[in-house]
Formats: sequence, C-alpha cells, structure tokens
Amino acid sequence: MTETQNLPKLPNSDIVYRREIKSFVRREGRVTPAQERALKELLPKFGIDFQADRTLNFIDVFANDNPVWCEIGFGMGHSLAHMATSMPHINFIGIEVHRPGIGSLLNQVQQLGLTNIRVMSHDAVEVLKLMIPAQSLARVLLFFPDPWHKTKHHKRRIVQLPFLDLLHSRLTHEGVFHSATDWQPYAEWMLEMMDSYPHFSNASGQANFAVKPTYRPETKFERRGQRLGHGVWDLLYLNHLED
Repeated sequence: MTETQNLPKLPNSDIVYRREIKSFVRREGRVTPAQERALKELLPKFGIDFQADRTLNFIDVFANDNPVWCEIGFGMGHSLAHMATSMPHINFIGIEVHRPGIGSLLNQVQQLGLTNIRVMSHDAVEVLKLMIPAQSLARVLLFFPDPWHKTKHHKRRIVQLPFLDLLHSRLTHEGVFHSATDWQPYAEWMLEMMDSYPHFSNASGQANFAVKPTYRPETKFERRGQRLGHGVWDLLYLNHLED
C-alpha cells in the first residue's frame, strides 16, 4: 500500500493532497443548554455538512446569486451576525470548529431572523480546498486568528504560502482577503508574506496596514485591549487572477 492510497482527492481531479499541520486546536469549553439546543435544532437548518466529494453551489445553498463572503473562525459569532444583519445583500459562510461558538451563532441567527448565513463545523482549509468552487468568494475574513506566539509553533499559523495559494484560487478577480490581529508580530508576519505574494495587492499600498473597514464591528475584547493600549492591525488585499 502506498502512503497516498487512502488520502482524499480533490473533486473532479486526480490530484491527491496531504493533510497539513492544523492551525487550530479544539478548546471546547462548556456548551450551555441553549447552545446545545441550537446545535440539535438549528444546525440541520442552517448548517452544511462537510463532504469531501461535494462542491457547493451557492445559488442552491442560499436561493439567490448574491456575493458570498466566508469568515474563518468566527468565535462566538457576534461579528458575523452583526455583518449579516447590516448587509442582507451579502451571503455568509461561517466556518468554526468550536461547538459553543457554533451554538451561539445559531441562536443569534434565529433571534435576528437571518437567512443569509450558513455554518460549517470543520477544518476551514479542507472546506476551502474540497467544497468551495474556484473563483467563487467575493471576500474571505480572518479575524484574530491564533498567532501561535512561540517560534517553534509558527508553522501552525494559518497564513502560510499554501493557504495564500488556496485563497487565490477561491477568491474572485479583485476579491478581498481581510485579516485582523491584535498581535503585532503576527501582523508584521502577515504583512511581509502578503506583500511578497504575486497574486495579491495591498489595498492600502505596499507595507501599509489598512484602516479598519466599517463593516468589521469591534469586539468587547478588542475595546478592552485598546483601553489597555493594545493595538489592532487590519490587512486588506485584492486578488488578481491571471488573464
């Protein structure tokens, strides 16, 4: 048996991919009764099951052809629910692996009557690679990812060259990758990596961070950090497909 024999293939392709080092760990925390109820009752309605051999058709998923934004790691879902409420003309795919956060977002979706959010509970890289169509996302959002502070853990950071290749293939022409972090070394890491990547251009000019877009709400954690003098850095990059 070869080492690749049991590894999944990309849909409609003979290309085999290897499982990357995970950029996250599952820190479940306590699931409240309300969150557990949402996972049981609302996830079947607003969730999308991961299927390695299925490519999503967003018109079928949302019953419209509005632009699709994808948020990777939405936490407790407050920012995602806020954006979906304020931008009903945008469809949102939210990807998160932590059950309390998924339950929290689902409750907000129900309470706010939102119809433009779908939720996936799986590794975001595998979702992008295996289920998201090429050149289909208008924007990918990555807010406050784990910075993996220790040097020996930098290989776990999600923003790496293979991830940028994947984003490039999934974003539309001039689609946007928007990331934000409160950890300056990680902000500088992303800025250097993104500025050197040939298929993205810095919307604020080479070597510059972006002014926070109005659509990204500030979190309580972010406001508390700012009162303590902590910074937050936003980065916005435009995707450019080859002619």
